[in-house]
Amino acid sequence: MKKLIAALALLLALTLAFAACAKPAEPTTEAAPDTTAAEPVSETEPEAPAEKAAVKLGLLKGPTGMGAAYLLQQNADGKALNDYTLTLAGAVDQIQAGLMNGELDIAAVPANMAAVLYAKTEGKVKMLAVNTLGVLYIMSTDEKVKTVEDLAGKKILSAGQGTTTEYVLNYLLSAHNVTNAEIEFAAEHAEVLTRAKAGEFDTVLLPEPFVTQMKGADAGFETVLDLTKEWEALGNGLLTMGCIAVRADFAEAHPDAVAAFLQDYEESISYVNANVEEAAGLIEKFEIAAAAVAKAALPHCNITFMAGQDMKTNVSAYLAVLAEANPQSVGGALPGDDFYYMTTSDEK
Repeated sequence: MKKLIAALALLLALTLAFAACAKPAEPTTEAAPDTTAAEPVSETEPEAPAEKAAVKLGLLKGPTGMGAAYLLQQNADGKALNDYTLTLAGAVDQIQAGLMNGELDIAAVPANMAAVLYAKTEGKVKMLAVNTLGVLYIMSTDEKVKTVEDLAGKKILSAGQGTTTEYVLNYLLSAHNVTNAEIEFAAEHAEVLTRAKAGEFDTVLLPEPFVTQMKGADAGFETVLDLTKEWEALGNGLLTMGCIAVRADFAEAHPDAVAAFLQDYEESISYVNANVEEAAGLIEKFEIAAAAVAKAALPHCNITFMAGQDMKTNVSAYLAVLAEANPQSVGGALPGDDFYYMTTSDEK
């Protein structure tokens, strides 16, 4: 009997052991859904940064182009907001043609030239910003010349007949009732330097950087009148002689590129004005002017940045004076309001 009980106990133990090792049965009901959020799987590569806009930029040698020196360095370093391709010209004719035929998108030109291009293209060129105020100075070896009135009876040598240089000088003389000053015009500013140093004239009108070159020649000439200050004293606003122009179709198609340019350019102007020595090196590097000349001239070049309503107010007053002197100097008639590039914030 005892043997039988022991056998039954062994059989029961083995049965339980096999049951513990057996695979559990599949559930007969549907499993509850997994509510744990799964990480999304990207089927595409991360988006690359947007490509920079390609901008064909035209600059003139001399003061009109100096303010862009830092922009050009930023562009070379790949840090500018746009990708700029530069055309550097010694004469405004090349820049004018480039804006008209589409070879340039944005360019530095005299302010009245922008108005002329607006007229020639029936509104297809606009003004973006003012970049240079007046750079015209009267220099003399005559210690008696201290005011505009002191130019009465003087013989003055200047270049720029039929240009804004002549119109600005004539306007100032007329405003001060100087009717007997005799102005002789040379073919170019270099000729003014040569003839003045030779002693042919004791009073000349020159722009920067030629003023600096005259002083460097040690010819006894000193700056006696800043025509920009004389202009402002008459209540005509600022003497806005240089600007940045843009093709209207480019501005319409690429407003973000225009906004980026204005940001790049304003930053460049600020850098050049605040870091004269470093800027002079960049100006020479990009062949805008010699470093020594730029370093001496920059404090007197009146490089500035003015856009929006301030630009419109000052430029329209300037162009009105030129139009009265010679309507063709602004394209035959004053440009319309659409000549001035305005953003939504400018118009508020």
